[in-house]
Amino acid sequence: MTEFEKIRQWAEDRNLIEGSSPQAQMLKMTEEVGELAHGVARNDYEEIQDAIGDCVVVLTILAAQMRMNIEGCISAAYDEIKDRKGRMVDGVFVKDV
Repeated sequence: MTEFEKIRQWAEDRNLIEGSSPQAQMLKMTEEVGELAHGVARNDYEEIQDAIGDCVVVLTILAAQMRMNIEGCISAAYDEIKDRKGRMVDGVFVKDV
């Protein structure tokens, strides 16, 4: 069983997919991103790792609520960026148009 399958099963067992809403998951995602920002601001490795994991869990649940799977979302995103060209500007990748 993959980690994503374990997350989906955990969410199913707690009725988070059918019993919650995408809006509730987006609110939870905002909370988790805030925790990630807090960890990055303080260079707190453990908080960063926990928050990234929490974000992945929330996104996995959100995808399931939308009748998608996170693996497909990741694959689609990679297909979109894999040949992307661009440059670094002040530490940020800016894609060519």
